[in-house]
Amino acid sequence: MKNRDSSILYLILGIYALLINWYYNHNIIFLILAWIFWPVYLVYELLTGHLSHNAWKDIPLSYFK
Repeated sequence: MKNRDSSILYLILGIYALLINWYYNHNIIFLILAWIFWPVYLVYELLTGHLSHNAWKDIPLSYFK
């Protein structure tokens, strides 16, 4: 059961990275690369500051408006 919980979290974070990538790039090639390397991409976005000032929650909400 513990493996299943971590795999669901892994999937959710991967989808979150794709949402962030599509918000900034709108490019299928970059989206595929972000899916393959999403942990590295997510850390990159955190370190560069693209997710600061509540952007971490505004970006996913922008898809539902």
